[in-house]
Amino acid sequence: MTDDELRADGAGESASAPRHIQDALSTIERAQFIRRVLIFVGIIALLALTGIGMTYLGFTVAQIYRQLPQFLNNVAEFLSPDFHYFTLFAIQNDLHGFSALFESLLAPGSLLDAVLNRDQGLSIIGGAVATIVIGFTGTVIGFPLALIFGVLGSERVTPFPFNFLFRGTMSVIRAVPALVWVLIYIPLVGITPVGAMLAIGTDTIGNLGRLFTDELEEVSDGPIEAISSTGAASSQTVVFGMLSQVSSSFVAWTLYILEINVRIAVSLGVVGAGGIGQYVKGRLSLLAYDQAAAGIAMIIVIVLSVELTSSRLRARLRPGETESKGIVDALLDLADTGKWLGTGNKK
Repeated sequence: MTDDELRADGAGESASAPRHIQDALSTIERAQFIRRVLIFVGIIALLALTGIGMTYLGFTVAQIYRQLPQFLNNVAEFLSPDFHYFTLFAIQNDLHGFSALFESLLAPGSLLDAVLNRDQGLSIIGGAVATIVIGFTGTVIGFPLALIFGVLGSERVTPFPFNFLFRGTMSVIRAVPALVWVLIYIPLVGITPVGAMLAIGTDTIGNLGRLFTDELEEVSDGPIEAISSTGAASSQTVVFGMLSQVSSSFVAWTLYILEINVRIAVSLGVVGAGGIGQYVKGRLSLLAYDQAAAGIAMIIVIVLSVELTSSRLRARLRPGETESKGIVDALLDLADTGKWLGTGNKK
């Protein structure tokens, strides 16, 4: 039987199909057509809104084209970082480029000197240590109130609607960025590392407290009922029946927030609150892009180090999570072309 005869038979079968089947097919085809039209219209609307937004912001291709040569020159400077301000040792010996980095590392005393002298805004090492300390101390001072608000915000501890007093407070705190909190604390301590620490501590209360509340909503009822049946007080039920179930998760979430807070500490430094961010801003304001690049390289090292350490600890606290990898394994994975191409072995 030829192809024409087969098509004729198919058309005949379709024509002889019951009416309700033909109506169903027509409905499906119409729905598919309408969906395609809506997707097309949605894409056009999205592109139109994006164009309007870019115009509103003053974006023009001509301006980008005019500034492109200067931008490429600056990028070239970024690709040759100057570690002249890596330590006081490098500054005093007028070392530049990567030699300043290597010679400072070969003189461990210079690294210790940068930390002990608290030259937070002068050397890269001093700024890096200040950034880590700001993120760490801000997390620690925010943890107690985050725990209190997180527990009291749970409906299992505080009856509805009173729990929303604590949830609402945490929502208000989260609605205000840490960058604004550091400005709010200006009358108290000025734009200083202390202000950055207080801003991160306040931000931690809202972010970490809400994570604690959500975690408590998922605890099992069995241990709570068992503790209550012994005649334990409400506080004992909360501590031994609820918090005992989520203690590891609470520590894991705190480590996760610590990662975020270190990144926030970098951002706060840009507004003058100390740390490596303040160093990078100072170098950029002087158009010393090569020296700013050295600071940015240190920021990457800080963030990756904190993240890898935190993920390793969280993987041990939560055995059910995907096993975290060490930095050596992570670097070796970069050389695995199979994973880049999606053809690696799947376990």
